[in-house]
Amino acid sequence: MISKKKQTYRILIFITVWLISGLIFSLNPGLSSHSYAQDSKVSEQSIDILTKTGQAMVEIAEAVKPAIVNISTTRTVKIQGRDQLLDDPFFKRFFGDQFKMPKERKTAGLGSGVIVSSDGYILTNYHVIKDADEIKVLLSDKRDFKGKVVGTDPKTEIAVIKIEATNLPTITWGDSNRLKVGEIVLAIGNPYGLNQTVTMGIVSAVGRANVGIAEYEDFIQTDAAINPGNSGGAMVNVKGELVGINTAIFSTSGGYQGIGLAIPSDMAKDVMDSLIAKGKVVRGWLGVSVQSITPELAKQFNLKEEKGALVGDVVEESPAEKAGIQRGDIITAYEGKKIDEPYQLRNMVANTSPGKEVELTIVRENTTKTIKVTISEQPAEVQKLSKGEYDNLLRGVTVQNLTPEIYKQLNLPKRLKGVVVSEIDEESPAAMVLTQGDIIQEINRQKVTNTKDYENIVAKVKPEENILLLVFRNGSSIYITLSAK
Repeated sequence: MISKKKQTYRILIFITVWLISGLIFSLNPGLSSHSYAQDSKVSEQSIDILTKTGQAMVEIAEAVKPAIVNISTTRTVKIQGRDQLLDDPFFKRFFGDQFKMPKERKTAGLGSGVIVSSDGYILTNYHVIKDADEIKVLLSDKRDFKGKVVGTDPKTEIAVIKIEATNLPTITWGDSNRLKVGEIVLAIGNPYGLNQTVTMGIVSAVGRANVGIAEYEDFIQTDAAINPGNSGGAMVNVKGELVGINTAIFSTSGGYQGIGLAIPSDMAKDVMDSLIAKGKVVRGWLGVSVQSITPELAKQFNLKEEKGALVGDVVEESPAEKAGIQRGDIITAYEGKKIDEPYQLRNMVANTSPGKEVELTIVRENTTKTIKVTISEQPAEVQKLSKGEYDNLLRGVTVQNLTPEIYKQLNLPKRLKGVVVSEIDEESPAAMVLTQGDIIQEINRQKVTNTKDYENIVAKVKPEENILLLVFRNGSSIYITLSAK
């Protein structure tokens, strides 16, 4: 038994030690965190840096999330490939319409959008609202509105919709031209319908083109996680400024694999402004066809670098012809900005207001020259020659020229000429007839040797006209018909 005197003594000692410890920590507040840091084997400096970084991300997310919306759509899809037996009069005589199949069905889609004005204008991707019968917009505060399409531009994958609301939270525009590889960015959207999802990554690359998503491409590549449903959402920098519109992923599984693509905010804003003001996108036109400089071409043209846009053809009566541009010229700069690849020239010309005089730097026969050109508006016949945009049975079918790589990959005979089917929209009338990898050699008995032939022939086919195709598939050529009925 411990005597009461000893027990009281021990209590006094405990209280004294506790008071002294408290006095020490009050005189040296960092001692506690320092001890904790040593116990966790993480320095106080590291904890401080990461805490501040985390807090910064929280502030960015909180500032931006209210301007990101969830977009859900419903659309009517025609059912292809109906069983002809069900329409047979003999079958109907015995079974009636009990096996009757619907000719169309309703489908739902999910995506994201960015509020760019307090009175309800929302920026998103074209494919998010394409062919939608109804658009529903869900705000961060759980209010929902009906969305109305203001304008679309399939060539850049941009669309603008509007809701009837005021005093909405908006996002600040950033300058995507200043983005550098390695910069931290956040992607905000609604992947798989999970509202207000934020992911972080870096800018993996800028100026990505020729990926087959849109006609005018200048994508920002990021490793920030982007998944289905993120399309149309925002990519923001560390200032919380909009620098891109999340558009697509590169994936073999359909989900995130570290490669996401976003449309630069500068391009998106130009398209948006034109759609709101004019209901369409007015693009500049130079009137040349150009190609990349290969090592062989650089050698033939005595070029020191494999950079620039080589002029292969000049359209008659075009701004280029009037300014004196010739076949074989190499365009190396546009308004003082260097041209490394043809897509850069194409985008710059398209973004130039018709009627504006610009300065081109060209190399002709080893001599550098400066030429002034007055850009005109892109003619209607040029605008409609985009991938799959025809009002006939071949709408939604995208083709490309045969290249040495495609010949090798598909094991094609060298004598074979035509265009390869690279993509088919699921709603295309040809979706159940053509397949990716088919080589179209003839259309209505007219030979097709390249995409120019294809476009010229298909553009003249009427909506109600049946189409006869000669297609190379599985090692042999076969005739295929597309019927309007």
